[in-house]
Amino acid sequence: MRIAVIGAEGGLGGSLMTLLAGRAGVEAMPVTRKDADLADGAAVTKVVSRLRPDVVVHCAAMTAVDQCETDKDLAWQINVEGTRAVADAVRGVGARLVYVSTDYVFDGAKDGFYTPDDAPRPLNVYGVTKREGEKIALQTPGGLVIRTSWLFSWRGKSFARTVLELARKQSEIKMVNDQTGAPTYSKDLAAAILVCIEKNANGILHVANAGACTWHEYAKKVLTCKGIAGVTVTPITSNELNRPARRPKNSRLDCSAYAALAGRPLRPWDRALEEMLETL
Repeated sequence: MRIAVIGAEGGLGGSLMTLLAGRAGVEAMPVTRKDADLADGAAVTKVVSRLRPDVVVHCAAMTAVDQCETDKDLAWQINVEGTRAVADAVRGVGARLVYVSTDYVFDGAKDGFYTPDDAPRPLNVYGVTKREGEKIALQTPGGLVIRTSWLFSWRGKSFARTVLELARKQSEIKMVNDQTGAPTYSKDLAAAILVCIEKNANGILHVANAGACTWHEYAKKVLTCKGIAGVTVTPITSNELNRPARRPKNSRLDCSAYAALAGRPLRPWDRALEEMLETL
């Protein structure tokens, strides 16, 4: 099986490439921004046509939520038109498309876990553009949308790195305590994506590490895992943080459909975090 990974240089894409590299019967084909910028549809088509993969995993996007709010045109060009170019190229070579999406397609008003059947109502530009990307992906034959939440990786920027950097500089860290979600390890999500590919899953699936926390609880766990004392993590509200983009208060995803498909859920987020932090 030939699997192309668009966004292979990112946290999730890198984890996928590492996983696929040791997989028998799989040829992993990385596609980075240097190979094809999502803002250039012709370049995307050219690369996919040359590679002729059986499956394309599209995990590249403009994910800076506040930047999407302040640069709406660029967010639309990358997250919507870029995905349209990927989908057109996928149809052109007869491949299957796996599109990685986000919990931010929901408004967070639900009291409970969001299922794949719940109606998306994004609060911000990032969520709007990712929802449009979902629609495009689902129009491809056998298309699969995988929604995840609060993705973290040992590659590049991450919430954990930010917390550790702040802890080195100051004795108090302020963290939002009115947003709840499930931090998800890119390594675990990569393995779940492969399961979905092997089982020919389609439609929409939610995939996240088990459990949930606030950003405040998440930060405290990072410091505990690294044995850092003497730093106070102070809870604040989203309004106090006052960022350009609104965030959903509840990002919890019902992943039971994936658990049934795979035979088990992903491990708890805190155990995954502990493993990742050992590499930092």
